[in-house]
Amino acid sequence: MLVGQGVLEKLFKLEQKGTDVKTELLAGFTTFVTLAYIIFVNPNILADAGIPKEAAIASTIYATVVATSLMGLWANFPIAVAPGMGLNAFFAYYVVGVLKLSWQVALGAVFMSGILFLILTVGGIRQRIIKAVPMNLKSAIGVGIGLFIAFIGLKNAGIIIADQATFVSVGHLTAAGPLLACIGLIISAVLMARNVKGAMLIGILATAVLGMVFGVIPAPRGIGDIMSFDLPSLSATFMQLDIKGAWEFGIFSIIFTFTIVELFDNMGILIGLTRKAKLMNDKGEIENLDKALTTDACGTVISSILGTSTVTCYLESATGIAEGGRTGLAALTVAGLFLVSLVFAPLVALIPVFATAPALILVGALMMTEISDVSFTDITEGVPAFLTIIMMPLTFSIANGFAFGFISFTLLKAMSGRFQEVSLVMWGVSLAFLLNFYMRFH
Repeated sequence: MLVGQGVLEKLFKLEQKGTDVKTELLAGFTTFVTLAYIIFVNPNILADAGIPKEAAIASTIYATVVATSLMGLWANFPIAVAPGMGLNAFFAYYVVGVLKLSWQVALGAVFMSGILFLILTVGGIRQRIIKAVPMNLKSAIGVGIGLFIAFIGLKNAGIIIADQATFVSVGHLTAAGPLLACIGLIISAVLMARNVKGAMLIGILATAVLGMVFGVIPAPRGIGDIMSFDLPSLSATFMQLDIKGAWEFGIFSIIFTFTIVELFDNMGILIGLTRKAKLMNDKGEIENLDKALTTDACGTVISSILGTSTVTCYLESATGIAEGGRTGLAALTVAGLFLVSLVFAPLVALIPVFATAPALILVGALMMTEISDVSFTDITEGVPAFLTIIMMPLTFSIANGFAFGFISFTLLKAMSGRFQEVSLVMWGVSLAFLLNFYMRFH
């Protein structure tokens, strides 16, 4: 046991990061439970694009296992990497649904965007973009992501719902799902206030059990509801991507959109989560950033080969970070649990979204502490920070929050005669965002 702990210490630098094996394993388990919905949601979306459901399940799980393992073992980040929500919808409902391209061509576009990510990373361009982001905006990104995570949690819980007149409104709080989510939120918050280890995980499991006790969700009735050895096959999608077809359709259309959205979604998540995990220093520099970005690029290439849409770092990793996850051991735990889920997928499916929603809400609350680092006194700094924060949840997109923050920062500084405070990188990124907006809406 001591030998094993020595290997883990050497590999993940646990003591240096102020953590231990038990904390990292718990953090990984918490992230997995919060993220496990992707096993069922992503294949359903890909199936709408015509991808065989069994292969979609397999590609989702294997892409997550490979990319998250790379993130843990190489970059040593406590961050899970899986097919991105939003990008999978763009893949299925726009590229395939609206443009009427085959899913094979769509996978070819994903592959080419991954190669482009890799070129941008090896060339140091992605790293320069992150370094060029002013500290005030970096702090705002963390706050915006916190609001976005909480918004997702409240939506998943049914505590807030869509409303035709006011866009959003309070949900039916006496209905089973929202009520149990509120109970789970109180349980988790009280346990956190009492400094109980694994508070979020306990809250998730307790809420799920209460759902079973009151008949809101079914309890397992036999071994078939817990595990299955009939593993899904990759054969229908493995190496089926059509790179030539994607190239012939045009690099400045779907490939550009895949690249821009993934680039800044992933960048925003990395900035927000690494700040929370204390992997960013006072100068805004992120340890092992090159490795994390290369992992993301390689993961996207691998995902297209396996047969799923673009992978990205996941916001839900914040739940594991809130439980103390600081190293790649947490990510490796997530990857291992996803691999095991091939057998235990029926059991994973029993955890409802209203049970994981409280963890997301609490993480959002915890990330709001970053707002103390945001300066609103200078209007040229405060307005971009505010737009970054507010546009993430309101547009349901981290990349859009980035866009409004970058563009407003660049314009306000320039029009106030403070050109020297805007780097060439900021100008370039702002122009890229403007071009992306133009291409999306024309």
